[in-house]
Amino acid sequence: MTFTYHTPQQSDELKQLGDILVQCFNALDEPVFLNRIGIDNTRILKVNDRIVGGLGLLSLGQWYNGANIPMVGVAGVGIAPEYRGKGTAIALMQSVLQELYAKEIPISVLFSAAQPLYRKAGYEQAGALCNWEVSTDSIQSQKHTLEVRSLNLDSDLFAELYNQQAHLNQGFLDRNSMIWDVIKHSEPRMYAYQFENEGYIIFQQQQDCLVIRDWVLLTPAAVRQFWTFLANHRSQIARIEWKSSPVDALSLCLPDQTAKIKWLRCWLLRIVHLQNALQQRNYPNISAELHLDIQDSILSNNQGKFVLIVENGRGVVTSGGRGDLQLEIRSLSPLYTGLFTAEQLVRSSLLTGTSEAIQTATQIFASPTPWMPDFF
Repeated sequence: MTFTYHTPQQSDELKQLGDILVQCFNALDEPVFLNRIGIDNTRILKVNDRIVGGLGLLSLGQWYNGANIPMVGVAGVGIAPEYRGKGTAIALMQSVLQELYAKEIPISVLFSAAQPLYRKAGYEQAGALCNWEVSTDSIQSQKHTLEVRSLNLDSDLFAELYNQQAHLNQGFLDRNSMIWDVIKHSEPRMYAYQFENEGYIIFQQQQDCLVIRDWVLLTPAAVRQFWTFLANHRSQIARIEWKSSPVDALSLCLPDQTAKIKWLRCWLLRIVHLQNALQQRNYPNISAELHLDIQDSILSNNQGKFVLIVENGRGVVTSGGRGDLQLEIRSLSPLYTGLFTAEQLVRSSLLTGTSEAIQTATQIFASPTPWMPDFF
């Protein structure tokens, strides 16, 4: 089959893609995200002028070691049933990656419903989205440390405080307007409160459960006020849910180990433009040289031997070198984000190399656990 890939040219093409996605995701109506993304950020794949699949692209950024790396999120990938198993999905992903490489986008992230497909396209697990829960009566109510005020959902304070927290966390998004719209305007009704100018909480009340959609806590006082605020809901609310890291420092403030992980999903990352991805990321303040030998079956400019030289927290990439660390492009993703160390990836057969190269890779990519509170 000969595939053509492009932006929809008319609203009817967007409607045809919407019909495919309704069936793919067993939805009752056309996915809302198509309207939020808009036609300019939608891509379709055709065979003989027939739309057989498509997806949405989100222009975002992602924070790594205090550096905001330009990133494109891939969302709503759908293929018509009669064209599945025929190479259609991988053709769509290849077209996306070639487009992103031409635009010099360093990295791409997605949430996977079919991990083997995306691994074939060079994506790999690189961070977590984790949902925690705790019973309200197990939270210790303390004295109020900050004034709590109701906050209008259209306030600029959300972005101001979120940005202060985002750059401190490995993998957090540089959110665009669509991500904020999903957080603030989903059903059922959202409530928002600020803890002076040191934090905020956005949540929904679903029967006897308070579901936190977003939170920012910049100071110890804000953390204490957060838990006191939640404890004071115990007369009507039996359970609290919130998103955080798989190892959550917030739970240290609870009297006992009553907080539990309800579910955990890994997001996948793809190194799209190797040189940009490695050079725009920050590193520990060490002097090191890592010789890479990378295989990339889709983006040929990423394939071959490269040298990453790290000095004063920054990296420079040049072609050539000894190729002491051998890996496929997808294996670089969890190393790049810090989800797994080089030693762990060796044991999982995702890379091989000299002992010196493995040790060097572990040192230069050392970082906190990558996670994000957002889903797309």
